Amino acid sequence: MDGDRTDTVGAAAVAVLSTAAPARKVALTAIAAAAWQAGTLAADGAVSPPDRPARPERPVLLAPREMPKRRKAGGPASRVAMIHALAHIELNAIDLAWDIVARFGAAMPRAFTTDWIGVAADEARHFDLLSRHLAALGADYGALPAHDGLWQAAQETAHDVLARLAVVPMILEARGLDVTPAIIAALEQAGDREGAAALRLIGEEEVGHVAIGCRWFEQVCDHRGLDPAPTWQVLVQRHFRGHLRRPFNLTARLRAGFLPHYYEPIASD
Repeated sequence: MDGDRTDTVGAAAVAVLSTAAPARKVALTAIAAAAWQAGTLAADGAVSPPDRPARPERPVLLAPREMPKRRKAGGPASRVAMIHALAHIELNAIDLAWDIVARFGAAMPRAFTTDWIGVAADEARHFDLLSRHLAALGADYGALPAHDGLWQAAQETAHDVLARLAVVPMILEARGLDVTPAIIAALEQAGDREGAAALRLIGEEEVGHVAIGCRWFEQVCDHRGLDPAPTWQVLVQRHFRGHLRRPFNLTARLRAGFLPHYYEPIASD
């Protein structure tokens, strides 16, 4: 095992989660994903990932209530703030994908690990894309404070793969499907074609991530003899501290196989 390679998928996952530097986290993800695809990264037993992933000194992490209010993506400063916030979400998404591999992959079919390593690779590319756009806007990741509540979902659902699937891909990523079209429109109106194009690509790939979450949620429910929609509603009410707020991007959600009878009964305006 050298500085860039690990022998097993569990060790690779822990290596990414234990890496603070974002560029290094992206690089290790790409290396591990290529090794898994090539068959040179071995499956292994369950591993114990860190409770929290390593983070760089910047950005300063604040409680959600302490975050400054963002204006719509009009002027340069507000666009930088928006792209920075999205980059922070993508960095957390890399770690969320590796955490589900490390924590639950050994007890699941091999295809589960394959799917979530693919998600991790996508999220790493998304972070890199947004980081490059920040540089083009004269900023960098870490220049602004960031939300420290994103890892709460991982900690809350660390005990059960079904709870993790219910909350992370089927709430957090699905919410991204809902809000991305308006962000794209705001960037286009501001003349930021490159930013809009990046968000359009990311939004398209996030449909696939939600689809993966829905598919594995339903497979685990089937294995446990559970009815998926009411089970999801119970898990959400138990483990998600926010609210499911309309409007929903029904077109994108339907493409992901995420049907309204899951979320409409517990949604609010």
